[in-house]
Amino acid sequence: MAEDKTLTCRDCNAPFVFTASEQDFYAEKGFTNEPGRCPECRAARKQSSGGSNRRDNNRPQREMHAVTCSECGKQTEVPFRPSGDRPVYCRECFNQNNSRY
Repeated sequence: MAEDKTLTCRDCNAPFVFTASEQDFYAEKGFTNEPGRCPECRAARKQSSGGSNRRDNNRPQREMHAVTCSECGKQTEVPFRPSGDRPVYCRECFNQNNSRY
């Protein structure tokens, strides 16, 4: 069984304990890196980013395009500009058509 480790937070430089049970949890989830921030700094970082993944913060907002579903006729939006040469489906019809394969 793992033993508790004392680590240093990369944000506030305070020592914090990475407990044996936390280490077991990390190993169970397949995480290979130890936490770099203390629980307080992790919580503050999560709160300030709205809990979203770091990569999402730099991604531009997708442009959505209004369309009529080719299957059911419902108005919906899609994240691409339809070319008109192929059918466009709402989420429900798309999922229903995709489940056949």
